[in-house]
Amino acid sequence: MTAASDTSPKAIVIGSGFGGLAAAIRLLAKGWQVTVLEKLDAPGGRAYVYKQDGFTFDAGPTIITAPYLLEELWQFAGAKLQDDIDLRPIDPFYTIRFDDGEVISCVADLEGMRKEVTRIAPEDLDGFNRFVEASKSIYDIAFTELADQPFDDFMSVVKAAPDLIRLKGYRSVFSVVSDYFTNHKLRVAFSFHPLLIGGNPLTTTAYYCLIAHLERLHLVHFAMGGTGAIVKGMVNLIERLGGSLRYDAQVEQILVENNHAKGIRLVSGETIPADIVVSNADAASTYRSLLKDHPRKRWTDRKLAKANYSMSLFVWYFGTNKRYEDVYHHMMILGPRYEELLKDIFKRKLLAKDFSLYLHRPTMTDPSLAPEGCDTFYVLAPVPHLDSGTDWKAQAEPYRKAIEKRLEETVLPGLSDSIVTSHMLTPIDFQDRLLSYKGAAFSLEPQLFQSAWFRPHNRSEEVEGLYLVGAGTHPGAGLPGVVSSAKVVADLVPDAHAFRTNRVTNPA
Repeated sequence: MTAASDTSPKAIVIGSGFGGLAAAIRLLAKGWQVTVLEKLDAPGGRAYVYKQDGFTFDAGPTIITAPYLLEELWQFAGAKLQDDIDLRPIDPFYTIRFDDGEVISCVADLEGMRKEVTRIAPEDLDGFNRFVEASKSIYDIAFTELADQPFDDFMSVVKAAPDLIRLKGYRSVFSVVSDYFTNHKLRVAFSFHPLLIGGNPLTTTAYYCLIAHLERLHLVHFAMGGTGAIVKGMVNLIERLGGSLRYDAQVEQILVENNHAKGIRLVSGETIPADIVVSNADAASTYRSLLKDHPRKRWTDRKLAKANYSMSLFVWYFGTNKRYEDVYHHMMILGPRYEELLKDIFKRKLLAKDFSLYLHRPTMTDPSLAPEGCDTFYVLAPVPHLDSGTDWKAQAEPYRKAIEKRLEETVLPGLSDSIVTSHMLTPIDFQDRLLSYKGAAFSLEPQLFQSAWFRPHNRSEEVEGLYLVGAGTHPGAGLPGVVSSAKVVADLVPDAHAFRTNRVTNPA
């Protein structure tokens, strides 16, 4: 680790999501002066924390996989993760409740998972065993070897093509999963994972079958204090390393001179110079808004408008004046349809009357997130992004009521009489609050031809000295993806001493 000095080059990081915070930590450890600029009044981006009536709500990601990436990040900065964050494994990872009431527990123990599969469909046990091996094979290539590579040039795609063909990455997750399972419930249980990163299981590249192995290898974890505790730990580490964070500091424009990023201008009119800029803002918004006056060759407004974007989310945060001890920490509560609902969300862009839900009850593991004797919840429904034309100002409350009714009928009896606090996020919030193009919750959809080289690059193709981290760049959304994107950027950026030396040698 190299300490920054007053003569160290300066980096500005736009946005304080996990990708931006991780990038700031790595650049600080390489001797850069770093300032993180955040539009909101607190850090986190999609991992913002709401505190209301004594309840603590994590706004965004709650399923923590691949914690070793966080351990690596702290080690890179000369620190220890456990000094800042208390991560606990969750087993089962989650439970899946089907529309007929049957429940599958997704457990870490392979033999335990075999028993679950046998209970549902004994004829699919052999298929499950083969799927386990296939998932591992995909993980070994697509995650271990490729996730932290920059994919700067097309030859990187050519080199990866043989593995892509061998591992059937040109097919969809659902298609490949269906090769191994004949039972529809098991096809659903082992194919829904792309939804966790904004992908449609019917179209997302089969590379994302790796998630099944990722979970089993590294387990699913929860941070005591909520996901916001990880954000707080990252902020504390940044400040210990000498970095600074500014809130209520919305960036209006990335300043460019001679096709090189030279700083930013805030909406207040203030300009801040920098030697490089790292954008953790939505990738499409980075190019469409922050570089709107800069001529672009690849990521033009037209190309970005024609791209396929992830679904959005309807999220309802609520607290109850009682505890629901029978409700698990992570629950998937599925509706009567799967493939057709996915088509409504991603293809037809229709707000359907039925839905599948993710229910999060963190107070099962950490009761401190609610007043004594109470529970904190959030429930999430994938919905179309704003191209659907849904009038969310009119539809939000009826949709919330429908979800409340569904929960009350299934896993939360007496819910309507137990709610003591409530808050909602709709696709409009993703657009206006988080500045996500089309209100897409996870930026570009992770389809084959929107992955790796086909995605906006970590090192901008449009402007020198501009780098991208977060969900919209390589390798993609999800905590492992965005933290890995910061590692890619840090590998692309020279350490402070090398940058200074090169600047003195080549002042132009």
